[in-house]
Amino acid sequence: MRVSDGLILAVPKGRLLTQLLPLMARVGIEPELDFHNEKTRRLSFKTNMEGLTLIRVRSFDVATFVAFGGAHLGVTGHDTLLEFDYPEVYAPLDLRIGRCRLSLAEPVELAAKDDPLRWSHVRIATKYPQATRRYFATRGVHAECVKLSGAVELAPSLGLCQRIVDLVESGQTLKENGLVEVELIADITARLIVNRAAWKTQSAELDVLVDRFQSVINGAKT
Repeated sequence: MRVSDGLILAVPKGRLLTQLLPLMARVGIEPELDFHNEKTRRLSFKTNMEGLTLIRVRSFDVATFVAFGGAHLGVTGHDTLLEFDYPEVYAPLDLRIGRCRLSLAEPVELAAKDDPLRWSHVRIATKYPQATRRYFATRGVHAECVKLSGAVELAPSLGLCQRIVDLVESGQTLKENGLVEVELIADITARLIVNRAAWKTQSAELDVLVDRFQSVINGAKT
């Protein structure tokens, strides 16, 4: 397949990429061999599709690259879209990979006597302060957020706060740190996202890629 005017697809590093690569292969996108070299420091790679380039960035940064035109399209978790809420980004397709959930958790002993319906103010450690504030604002609760980029589960035991909002997959990490989920904020999956301006100027090329992803997701032949 030829992408005539050239497109850049931003893909996430880490666990999500492991699930994404087989899906990309079914779509017909194969990165150059160096993409799979764990020692390479390159971040930009050619593909078997003429004119399609991959850039490999942190999942949390994919939406930013797409929103500001550094990439025409990308793959990132719905959690990232909830946090940044970029108007320049359109998410036409749920890829049904990277399943997890964004949840509120607190220490087991606190959860046994706590009543979330009575909250008016909560202090929460999270990587997602904007999404957390918006969620609780809809309930009339003021959420004071302590922003952390990692090790969020440590916050209650070290006195930063009593509660956290974080991604949960199996719940094992919460359990090992004495925490329990008390509220589901959102179910999370990976989404294919597109820059809105690019979709107007390069709609033909982008439509082809989106349709191929859609066909694979629907189980149709590509």
